[in-house]
Amino acid sequence: MPASLKDIEEQAHALAAEEQAKLAESLLESLHSPLARIEAAWEEEIEQRIAAFDRGEVPSYSADEVFAEARHILK
Repeated sequence: MPASLKDIEEQAHALAAEEQAKLAESLLESLHSPLARIEAAWEEEIEQRIAAFDRGEVPSYSADEVFAEARHILK
């Protein structure tokens, strides 16, 4: 028979403070798994963009060029 929520809470309260913190972190992370997937997807996207830049597939612009274009657009 599975433990009840009350039993689990009592067991959790019996843990050392550090273990309670780890348990709390683990439980919170499990609630945010969609966020973790989104972050992982962005990490992959960033790696792909960096690799494309390193291969010379993406143009780069100096800060001076970027600011000059921004000033031009704002006029």
